[in-house]
Amino acid sequence: MAPMGIRLSPLGVAVFCLLGLGVLYHLYSGFLAGRFSLFGLGGELGGGAAGPVAVADAGTVDLREMLAVSVLAAVRGGDEVRRVRESNVLHEKSKGKTREGAEDKMTSGDVLSNRKMFYLLKTAFPSVQINTEEHVDANDKEVILWDHKIPEDILKEITTPKEVPAESVTVWIDPLDATQEYTEDLRKYVTTMVCVAVNGKPVLGVIHKPFSEYTAWAMVDGGSNVKARSSYSEKTPKIIVSRSHSGMVKQVALQTFGNQTAIIPAGGAGYKVLALLDVPDKTQEKADLYIHVTYIKKWDICAGNAILKALGGHMTTLSGEEISYTGSDGIEGGLLASIKMNHQALVRKLPDLEKTGHK
Repeated sequence: MAPMGIRLSPLGVAVFCLLGLGVLYHLYSGFLAGRFSLFGLGGELGGGAAGPVAVADAGTVDLREMLAVSVLAAVRGGDEVRRVRESNVLHEKSKGKTREGAEDKMTSGDVLSNRKMFYLLKTAFPSVQINTEEHVDANDKEVILWDHKIPEDILKEITTPKEVPAESVTVWIDPLDATQEYTEDLRKYVTTMVCVAVNGKPVLGVIHKPFSEYTAWAMVDGGSNVKARSSYSEKTPKIIVSRSHSGMVKQVALQTFGNQTAIIPAGGAGYKVLALLDVPDKTQEKADLYIHVTYIKKWDICAGNAILKALGGHMTTLSGEEISYTGSDGIEGGLLASIKMNHQALVRKLPDLEKTGHK
């Protein structure tokens, strides 16, 4: 019996149910349309603004934050490098031979530093590509959180954020530069390095010396905590070169610049770049030019390239070509690094050095 004596006929009940279904369908279809618009599958949401903004935000990174994490990663990696060396248990082994026939060594310091550096950067910036010298073992995965604090020295030099698309970023990590010297306990040459390249161009560089606890960093068109020296000798320069390939460089350098030219054999590309700068580290030698004549890996040189570029210096192949930090992990054309000099004039002075390096 219907309320108040009203009896509904079967037809009335059917019409009532159909009207209810119609209302439910209208509400649900509107809900779905809104959901689809969030994923770009139909219609616009709020005038088409919210969807694209959310995607853009998720696809960008702030270079100032990347610099802060890169400095922290280099220091954390350096702590592992120092701890292993001081324990004197390196677990040294060979990864094979370099192109020049030398042993390509690896130690626990390389492995543990790599793990700290890689996972700190990967946790903070999961969407960027990270290239590292050592293999990353998924079984050793760590979640190393960053507290999102930017150090005061970075904030002082770089006052505003600088966002770039995450897909344009490539990070290069060297968890222990100068492993050969590390095994020989020649500690001053050892560095940990991080570099950030945008569209193949180096824009952030960090070089950390674990045993003197000195860190140099710079952002191209941003700022730095290191500077060039006041003067350099271009006529009779001090040239810093690889300890293992000093002979072939020395011969050509003396022919090019004269017998007064001093050759400084040293380990580690990071150490050699710092030799060109005003570094407050008593263990750091000083040089006017850095020359390398054989194949070299990009994680060895990217951080130094970024720092030099930020300070107005140059790092190119021996033929003067800019180095792209995308694609393959090494360069064939040798290396010439300078600051406060006529770099292209130096390139023209060394026409035969690249050929010498490939003999």
